[in-house]
Amino acid sequence: MPTLHVRNVPESIYKQIQERAQEQNRSFSAEVVMLLDYALASTQQSQKEVLAGIRRRRFFKPEAVGAPDTTTLLREDRER
Repeated sequence: MPTLHVRNVPESIYKQIQERAQEQNRSFSAEVVMLLDYALASTQQSQKEVLAGIRRRRFFKPEAVGAPDTTTLLREDRER
């Protein structure tokens, strides 16, 4: 398994990781791996959610939910 070395970690972050590791009964290294894994998984999930939302909106038909046609709304507004 590869080894990761990180330099210049702020003291406050180091202490937070150390405290989390103790609370979870993990070693410091195991906690860092868990945090990295969680961060990467949530980023990938967010990207998938964004893409799924874009796909849904591409094929959304406003009239299917009873929303008025925008062209009709513009005409009505201009005629006032």
